[in-house]
Amino acid sequence: MVKRTTIVRLAALVGASLLGAACAEPVAPAYPGAPEFRVVGNQLNGTLQESGTVLIKGFNPTNPHHGDAIVVSFFWLGSANIIQSVTDVLTLPGFPVVGNTYNLVEYVTSGGVSMATYVATNVQGFPDPYSDPVHGDSILAVRATLSQPVTDGGMMMKSYSGVYPIYTQALGQHSSAFGSGLSITTASPGAISVGAGSLVYGVSMSNGSGLFAPPAGFTNILTMSDASMWADGEDVVPAATGPVNPQWTWDFNAPRTWLASVLTLGEAVTQLAFTAQPSTSLPCPMTMGPVEVTAENAEGNRVTTYNGDVTIAIGHNGGALMNGNLSGTLTVHALNGVARFSDLCIDQPNLPGNGYTLQATVPALNLRVESSAFNIGVM
Repeated sequence: MVKRTTIVRLAALVGASLLGAACAEPVAPAYPGAPEFRVVGNQLNGTLQESGTVLIKGFNPTNPHHGDAIVVSFFWLGSANIIQSVTDVLTLPGFPVVGNTYNLVEYVTSGGVSMATYVATNVQGFPDPYSDPVHGDSILAVRATLSQPVTDGGMMMKSYSGVYPIYTQALGQHSSAFGSGLSITTASPGAISVGAGSLVYGVSMSNGSGLFAPPAGFTNILTMSDASMWADGEDVVPAATGPVNPQWTWDFNAPRTWLASVLTLGEAVTQLAFTAQPSTSLPCPMTMGPVEVTAENAEGNRVTTYNGDVTIAIGHNGGALMNGNLSGTLTVHALNGVARFSDLCIDQPNLPGNGYTLQATVPALNLRVESSAFNIGVM
């Protein structure tokens, strides 16, 4: 038996208009010290029934946080991608441009409807309601400029804390699909591989009315409808690595088309840890035991999706009279969050050398960590 979930209409979900949202009283739950995907409750909004050459909506009731990622999906009647640009603005006179970069991840069309999903990471340049409460009532809005007018369109968007700040490394696998049906129909964008702790965002729309059951295990972002289209957004943070395949079960009452997209965003690395410390050893050409540096989140858990570079160097130089020199492969590409340095050695010209440390860094994230002390000399 198919579970039937009634679609909630736009007015009940959103209520305030764009400028009305700008006047909303800021809600200020305690801002967490460390980023995490769970901090997503209020930073979202959506709308349908927009027309013309601009689709725009402000966050409600509060802005995202600096450093967040924003995921936004646009919906419209039409069979071509007519989005010329996506940017963000402030809901002030003249709508000043903020200028964060929104990247197209997926576009899909069929049956006279279209859907496009964009992502911006590490957003900046707007009042954060927690760090700038004086200007916290200036709402951030996302705007799509179209190359031709639409008679019906809209969007839904949500911000996420704890996403990796560099877009090209944050974005994981993504997929879209479309199909049709005239009764009970499964809509799925296809399975993607997802790392533990990553964010999965899924969205589906149809070109008419019908009931539906959402993907099992996902949490609803927003559900909205009008006379021309229905849209539903969902997200989840899987605890384990593996495939994820969100499936909507639409129960159409006439021949309808469905669209569906899914994407994953990797978790932010907030700290580094030496999980295999450097050991006392003889000088070059003898190498010390393997050294491992692990990328971690704020809770000290390994971020398995991090596969970027880690660089190592001498932190404290323990040479008695002359500094020792570190040799070997000094920049290593992490694999599943772990960078393994297996050929390091220190040329110590004046034995012994006591109290050396190594320092590992990820300059792009301004992260560094220092190892325990070790010696170079007679074993």
